[in-house]
Amino acid sequence: MRKLRVLVMMDEALVPPPWADGMSPSDIAPFKTELDVVTALRSLGHEVLPLGVKTDLSVLERSLREFRPHVCFNLVEDFDGIPCRDQHVVSYLELVNQPYTGSNPRGLMLARDKALTKKVLSYHGIRVPRFMVFPAGRPVRLRGNSGGFPLFVKALLEEGSLGIAQASVVYDEQQLAARVAFLHEKHGTDVIAEQYIDGRELYVGVIGNRKLQTLPIWELCLGSLPPDSERIATAKVKWDEEYRLRHGIESRAAADLSLAMQRRIGEICRDAYRALELSGYARIDLRLTPEGKVYLIEANPNPQIARGEDFADSAAAVDIPYEELLRRIVSLGLAYRPLGLAA
Repeated sequence: MRKLRVLVMMDEALVPPPWADGMSPSDIAPFKTELDVVTALRSLGHEVLPLGVKTDLSVLERSLREFRPHVCFNLVEDFDGIPCRDQHVVSYLELVNQPYTGSNPRGLMLARDKALTKKVLSYHGIRVPRFMVFPAGRPVRLRGNSGGFPLFVKALLEEGSLGIAQASVVYDEQQLAARVAFLHEKHGTDVIAEQYIDGRELYVGVIGNRKLQTLPIWELCLGSLPPDSERIATAKVKWDEEYRLRHGIESRAAADLSLAMQRRIGEICRDAYRALELSGYARIDLRLTPEGKVYLIEANPNPQIARGEDFADSAAAVDIPYEELLRRIVSLGLAYRPLGLAA
Protein backbone atom coordinates (compact mmCIF):
# COMPACT_ATOMS: atom_id res chain seq x y z
CA MET A 1 0.00 0.00 0.00
CA ARG A 2 1.21 3.50 -0.84
CA LYS A 3 1.98 5.84 2.04
CA LEU A 4 -1.10 7.82 3.01
CA ARG A 5 -2.16 10.78 5.06
CA VAL A 6 -4.55 9.30 7.62
CA LEU A 7 -6.74 11.43 9.86
CA VAL A 8 -7.69 9.29 12.89
CA MET A 9 -10.98 10.61 14.29
CA MET A 10 -11.72 9.89 17.95
CA ASP A 11 -13.41 11.27 21.03
CA GLU A 12 -11.74 14.48 22.15
CA ALA A 13 -11.07 13.00 25.61
CA LEU A 14 -9.32 9.94 24.17
CA VAL A 15 -6.59 11.53 22.07
CA PRO A 16 -3.44 9.71 23.22
CA PRO A 17 -0.46 11.72 24.48
CA PRO A 18 2.47 12.10 22.07
CA TRP A 19 4.57 9.79 24.23
CA ALA A 20 3.02 6.90 26.16
CA ASP A 21 6.31 5.16 26.98
CA GLY A 22 6.52 4.34 30.66
CA MET A 23 2.79 4.69 31.26
CA SER A 24 1.13 1.82 33.11
CA PRO A 25 -1.56 -0.35 31.45
CA SER A 26 -4.19 1.19 33.73
CA ASP A 27 -3.11 4.70 32.64
CA ILE A 28 -3.31 3.69 28.96
CA ALA A 29 -6.56 1.73 29.24
CA PRO A 30 -8.98 4.62 28.52
CA PHE A 31 -7.32 5.43 25.17
CA LYS A 32 -5.71 2.05 24.35
CA THR A 33 -7.68 1.55 21.13
CA GLU A 34 -6.79 5.03 19.89
CA LEU A 35 -3.13 4.57 20.78
CA ASP A 36 -2.95 1.12 19.18
CA VAL A 37 -4.49 2.34 15.94
CA VAL A 38 -2.32 5.45 15.68
CA THR A 39 0.86 3.50 16.50
CA ALA A 40 0.11 0.68 14.05
CA LEU A 41 -0.74 3.05 11.19
CA ARG A 42 2.50 4.92 11.75
CA SER A 43 4.41 1.64 11.77
CA LEU A 44 2.95 1.01 8.31
CA GLY A 45 4.65 4.21 7.17
CA HIS A 46 1.58 6.46 7.00
CA GLU A 47 1.50 10.09 8.06
CA VAL A 48 -1.03 10.05 10.89
CA LEU A 49 -2.88 12.91 12.56
CA PRO A 50 -5.07 12.12 15.61
CA LEU A 51 -8.10 14.40 15.84
CA GLY A 52 -10.45 14.80 18.79
CA VAL A 53 -14.09 15.33 17.85
CA LYS A 54 -16.72 16.21 20.45
CA THR A 55 -19.38 18.85 19.78
CA ASP A 56 -18.07 20.95 16.90
CA LEU A 57 -17.54 19.71 13.34
CA SER A 58 -15.54 22.81 12.44
CA VAL A 59 -12.40 21.12 13.83
CA LEU A 60 -13.00 18.28 11.38
CA GLU A 61 -13.66 20.65 8.48
CA ARG A 62 -10.44 22.52 9.23
CA SER A 63 -8.37 19.33 9.46
CA LEU A 64 -9.76 18.05 6.16
CA ARG A 65 -8.85 21.34 4.50
CA GLU A 66 -5.38 21.68 6.02
CA PHE A 67 -4.19 18.07 6.36
CA ARG A 68 -5.94 16.82 3.17
CA PRO A 69 -6.15 13.18 4.31
CA HIS A 70 -6.43 10.37 1.81
CA VAL A 71 -8.67 8.59 4.31
CA CYS A 72 -10.20 9.17 7.74
CA PHE A 73 -9.90 6.28 10.20
CA ASN A 74 -13.14 6.56 12.15
CA LEU A 75 -13.00 5.77 15.89
CA VAL A 76 -15.82 8.18 16.78
CA GLU A 77 -18.55 6.44 18.82
CA ASP A 78 -20.81 9.40 19.56
CA PHE A 79 -21.20 13.13 18.99
CA ASP A 80 -21.89 15.46 21.90
CA GLY A 81 -22.17 12.35 24.09
CA ILE A 82 -25.08 10.88 22.07
CA PRO A 83 -24.21 7.48 20.52
CA CYS A 84 -26.60 7.53 17.56
CA ARG A 85 -25.16 10.83 16.33
CA ASP A 86 -21.95 9.19 15.14
CA GLN A 87 -23.80 8.42 11.91
CA HIS A 88 -24.11 12.16 11.23
CA VAL A 89 -20.34 12.64 11.48
CA VAL A 90 -19.90 9.99 8.80
CA SER A 91 -22.70 11.56 6.73
CA TYR A 92 -20.71 14.79 6.75
CA LEU A 93 -17.68 12.94 5.38
CA GLU A 94 -19.82 11.55 2.58
CA LEU A 95 -21.18 15.00 1.78
CA VAL A 96 -17.66 16.32 1.22
CA ASN A 97 -16.55 13.16 -0.65
CA GLN A 98 -14.02 12.20 2.00
CA PRO A 99 -13.13 8.45 2.17
CA TYR A 100 -13.39 6.94 5.65
CA THR A 101 -13.12 3.57 7.36
CA GLY A 102 -15.83 1.53 9.00
CA SER A 103 -19.55 1.53 8.54
CA ASN A 104 -21.58 3.88 6.37
CA PRO A 105 -24.34 6.08 7.86
CA ARG A 106 -27.20 3.78 6.83
CA GLY A 107 -25.54 0.76 8.45
CA LEU A 108 -24.85 2.75 11.63
CA MET A 109 -28.48 3.86 11.82
CA LEU A 110 -29.90 0.36 11.34
CA ALA A 111 -27.47 -1.39 13.69
CA ARG A 112 -27.29 1.13 16.55
CA ASP A 113 -31.03 0.78 17.28
CA LYS A 114 -31.45 -2.71 18.75
CA ALA A 115 -35.18 -2.79 18.01
CA LEU A 116 -34.80 -1.61 14.41
CA THR A 117 -32.05 -4.19 13.93
CA LYS A 118 -34.39 -6.97 15.05
CA LYS A 119 -37.21 -5.77 12.80
CA VAL A 120 -34.97 -5.77 9.74
CA LEU A 121 -33.40 -9.14 10.53
CA SER A 122 -36.74 -10.75 11.30
CA TYR A 123 -38.01 -9.60 7.90
CA HIS A 124 -35.04 -11.36 6.32
CA GLY A 125 -35.77 -14.61 8.16
CA ILE A 126 -32.95 -14.36 10.70
CA ARG A 127 -33.93 -15.60 14.18
CA VAL A 128 -33.90 -12.86 16.84
CA PRO A 129 -35.38 -12.66 20.36
CA ARG A 130 -38.90 -11.31 20.81
CA PHE A 131 -38.84 -7.80 22.27
CA MET A 132 -40.69 -4.67 23.36
CA VAL A 133 -39.54 -1.06 23.66
CA PHE A 134 -40.22 1.37 26.54
CA PRO A 135 -39.65 4.99 25.40
CA ALA A 136 -37.93 7.34 27.82
CA GLY A 137 -40.05 10.04 29.40
CA ARG A 138 -43.21 7.95 29.37
CA PRO A 139 -44.80 5.89 32.14
CA VAL A 140 -43.81 2.22 32.16
CA ARG A 141 -46.86 0.43 30.79
CA LEU A 142 -46.83 -3.30 30.25
CA ARG A 143 -48.77 -4.46 27.25
CA GLY A 144 -50.01 -7.65 28.85
CA ASN A 145 -48.04 -9.83 26.42
CA SER A 146 -44.34 -9.53 27.15
CA GLY A 147 -43.48 -12.66 25.22
CA GLY A 148 -42.88 -14.52 28.46
CA PHE A 149 -40.27 -14.27 31.17
CA PRO A 150 -37.35 -14.12 31.76
CA LEU A 151 -36.57 -10.96 29.84
CA PHE A 152 -33.26 -9.17 29.31
CA VAL A 153 -33.60 -5.41 29.87
CA LYS A 154 -31.07 -2.96 28.42
CA ALA A 155 -30.67 0.51 26.92
CA LEU A 156 -31.89 0.67 23.34
CA LEU A 157 -28.97 2.60 21.86
CA GLU A 158 -26.03 2.19 24.27
CA GLU A 159 -23.04 -0.09 23.71
CA GLY A 160 -20.30 -1.72 25.73
CA SER A 161 -22.72 -3.30 28.22
CA LEU A 162 -23.54 0.12 29.65
CA GLY A 163 -26.31 -0.35 32.19
CA ILE A 164 -26.15 -4.14 32.08
CA ALA A 165 -25.93 -5.91 35.46
CA GLN A 166 -27.21 -9.06 37.11
CA ALA A 167 -30.51 -7.22 37.68
CA SER A 168 -30.93 -6.86 33.90
CA VAL A 169 -32.55 -10.30 33.69
CA VAL A 170 -36.07 -10.03 35.11
CA TYR A 171 -38.58 -12.74 35.99
CA ASP A 172 -41.85 -10.91 36.53
CA GLU A 173 -43.67 -7.69 35.70
CA GLN A 174 -42.66 -5.98 38.93
CA GLN A 175 -38.95 -6.56 38.25
CA LEU A 176 -39.44 -5.49 34.63
CA ALA A 177 -41.11 -2.22 35.55
CA ALA A 178 -38.44 -1.47 38.17
CA ARG A 179 -35.52 -2.14 35.82
CA VAL A 180 -37.01 -0.10 32.98
CA ALA A 181 -37.66 2.81 35.33
CA PHE A 182 -34.09 2.57 36.65
CA LEU A 183 -32.58 2.76 33.16
CA HIS A 184 -34.90 5.61 32.18
CA GLU A 185 -33.79 7.60 35.20
CA LYS A 186 -30.08 6.73 35.16
CA HIS A 187 -29.36 6.91 31.41
CA GLY A 188 -32.30 8.89 30.02
CA THR A 189 -32.64 6.50 27.09
CA ASP A 190 -35.30 4.30 25.55
CA VAL A 191 -35.18 0.76 26.88
CA ILE A 192 -35.58 -2.61 25.16
CA ALA A 193 -36.76 -5.74 26.97
CA GLU A 194 -36.08 -8.84 24.93
CA GLN A 195 -36.58 -12.56 25.35
CA TYR A 196 -33.67 -13.89 27.42
CA ILE A 197 -31.82 -16.56 25.47
CA ASP A 198 -29.96 -19.04 27.65
CA GLY A 199 -26.90 -20.36 25.88
CA ARG A 200 -23.35 -19.73 24.72
CA GLU A 201 -22.29 -16.14 24.00
CA LEU A 202 -20.65 -16.02 20.56
CA TYR A 203 -19.04 -13.19 18.61
CA VAL A 204 -18.21 -13.17 14.90
CA GLY A 205 -16.13 -10.52 13.17
CA VAL A 206 -17.05 -9.65 9.59
CA ILE A 207 -14.84 -7.64 7.22
CA GLY A 208 -15.81 -6.30 3.82
CA ASN A 209 -18.02 -4.08 1.71
CA ARG A 210 -19.55 -6.39 -0.88
CA LYS A 211 -17.25 -9.41 -0.69
CA LEU A 212 -17.31 -10.50 2.96
CA GLN A 213 -14.96 -12.48 5.17
CA THR A 214 -16.09 -13.91 8.50
CA LEU A 215 -13.42 -14.36 11.15
CA PRO A 216 -13.28 -17.40 13.46
CA ILE A 217 -16.14 -17.67 15.94
CA TRP A 218 -15.16 -16.26 19.32
CA GLU A 219 -16.81 -17.12 22.63
CA LEU A 220 -17.14 -15.29 25.93
CA CYS A 221 -16.43 -18.03 28.49
CA LEU A 222 -17.92 -17.02 31.82
CA GLY A 223 -15.77 -19.26 33.98
CA SER A 224 -16.65 -19.71 37.64
CA LEU A 225 -19.36 -17.15 38.22
CA PRO A 226 -21.44 -17.92 41.33
CA PRO A 227 -24.06 -20.62 40.60
CA ASP A 228 -26.96 -18.19 41.09
CA SER A 229 -25.50 -15.61 38.67
CA GLU A 230 -27.01 -14.91 35.28
CA ARG A 231 -24.66 -15.97 32.47
CA ILE A 232 -24.57 -12.59 30.76
CA ALA A 233 -21.97 -10.06 29.68
CA THR A 234 -22.43 -7.43 32.36
CA ALA A 235 -20.31 -4.30 32.51
CA LYS A 236 -18.18 -5.97 35.21
CA VAL A 237 -17.69 -9.07 33.05
CA LYS A 238 -16.51 -6.94 30.14
CA TRP A 239 -14.45 -4.23 31.79
CA ASP A 240 -13.42 -5.18 35.34
CA GLU A 241 -10.10 -6.96 34.86
CA GLU A 242 -9.80 -8.00 38.52
CA TYR A 243 -13.32 -9.49 38.40
CA ARG A 244 -12.47 -11.35 35.18
CA LEU A 245 -9.32 -12.83 36.67
CA ARG A 246 -11.05 -13.82 39.88
CA HIS A 247 -13.77 -15.74 38.04
CA GLY A 248 -11.71 -17.10 35.15
CA ILE A 249 -13.64 -15.13 32.52
CA GLU A 250 -12.01 -15.02 29.10
CA SER A 251 -12.73 -14.67 25.40
CA ARG A 252 -11.31 -17.32 23.10
CA ALA A 253 -11.97 -19.30 19.96
CA ALA A 254 -15.22 -21.22 20.32
CA ALA A 255 -14.55 -24.93 20.84
CA ASP A 256 -16.58 -28.01 19.99
CA LEU A 257 -18.64 -26.47 17.19
CA SER A 258 -19.30 -28.81 14.31
CA LEU A 259 -18.20 -27.73 10.84
CA ALA A 260 -21.86 -27.57 9.83
CA MET A 261 -22.65 -25.23 12.75
CA GLN A 262 -19.65 -23.03 11.95
CA ARG A 263 -20.82 -22.70 8.36
CA ARG A 264 -24.37 -21.97 9.45
CA ILE A 265 -23.26 -19.25 11.86
CA GLY A 266 -21.03 -17.72 9.19
CA GLU A 267 -23.93 -17.61 6.73
CA ILE A 268 -26.22 -16.00 9.32
CA CYS A 269 -23.63 -13.32 10.07
CA ARG A 270 -22.99 -12.51 6.42
CA ASP A 271 -26.74 -12.38 5.73
CA ALA A 272 -27.25 -10.04 8.68
CA TYR A 273 -24.34 -7.81 7.63
CA ARG A 274 -25.88 -7.40 4.18
CA ALA A 275 -29.43 -6.95 5.51
CA LEU A 276 -28.24 -4.11 7.75
CA GLU A 277 -26.26 -2.62 4.84
CA LEU A 278 -23.04 -2.54 6.85
CA SER A 279 -19.62 -1.83 5.36
CA GLY A 280 -16.01 -1.89 6.49
CA TYR A 281 -16.12 -4.17 9.52
CA ALA A 282 -18.49 -5.22 12.28
CA ARG A 283 -18.97 -7.76 15.06
CA ILE A 284 -22.11 -9.86 15.22
CA ASP A 285 -23.24 -11.06 18.68
CA LEU A 286 -25.17 -14.32 18.93
CA ARG A 287 -26.49 -16.84 21.42
CA LEU A 288 -26.39 -20.58 20.73
CA THR A 289 -28.91 -22.57 22.80
CA PRO A 290 -28.26 -26.10 24.10
CA GLU A 291 -30.77 -27.29 21.46
CA GLY A 292 -28.64 -25.81 18.67
CA LYS A 293 -30.79 -22.77 17.86
CA VAL A 294 -28.86 -19.66 16.82
CA TYR A 295 -30.25 -16.26 17.85
CA LEU A 296 -28.72 -13.05 16.57
CA ILE A 297 -28.67 -10.61 19.49
CA GLU A 298 -27.18 -7.49 17.91
CA ALA A 299 -24.74 -6.15 15.35
CA ASN A 300 -21.89 -3.82 16.31
CA PRO A 301 -20.50 -1.65 13.50
CA ASN A 302 -17.00 -0.29 14.11
CA PRO A 303 -16.42 -2.60 17.11
CA GLN A 304 -13.59 -2.45 19.65
CA ILE A 305 -10.40 -2.85 17.62
CA ALA A 306 -7.56 -2.59 20.13
CA ARG A 307 -4.76 -5.13 20.16
CA GLY A 308 -5.66 -8.12 22.31
CA GLU A 309 -9.42 -7.59 22.00
CA ASP A 310 -11.82 -10.12 20.45
CA PHE A 311 -11.85 -8.70 16.92
CA ALA A 312 -8.08 -8.43 16.56
CA ASP A 313 -7.48 -11.79 18.26
CA SER A 314 -9.92 -13.60 15.96
CA ALA A 315 -8.20 -12.03 12.95
CA ALA A 316 -4.81 -13.13 14.26
CA ALA A 317 -6.16 -16.69 14.52
CA VAL A 318 -6.35 -16.80 10.71
CA ASP A 319 -2.93 -15.21 10.20
CA ILE A 320 -4.07 -11.60 9.92
CA PRO A 321 -1.71 -9.71 12.26
CA TYR A 322 -2.81 -6.39 13.71
CA GLU A 323 -1.05 -4.15 11.19
CA GLU A 324 -2.45 -6.19 8.30
CA LEU A 325 -5.95 -5.96 9.79
CA LEU A 326 -5.72 -2.16 9.87
CA ARG A 327 -4.29 -2.12 6.34
CA ARG A 328 -7.33 -4.06 5.13
CA ILE A 329 -9.73 -1.75 6.94
CA VAL A 330 -8.06 1.28 5.35
CA SER A 331 -8.22 -0.35 1.90
CA LEU A 332 -11.93 -1.05 2.36
CA GLY A 333 -12.47 2.58 3.35
CA LEU A 334 -10.72 3.81 0.23
CA ALA A 335 -12.70 1.38 -1.94
CA TYR A 336 -16.17 2.06 -0.48
CA ARG A 337 -18.61 4.05 -2.57
CA PRO A 338 -21.77 5.56 -1.06
CA LEU A 339 -25.13 4.16 -2.11
CA GLY A 340 -25.97 5.12 -5.67
CA LEU A 341 -22.43 6.03 -6.76
CA ALA A 342 -20.48 3.85 -9.16
CA ALA A 343 -17.29 2.23 -7.95
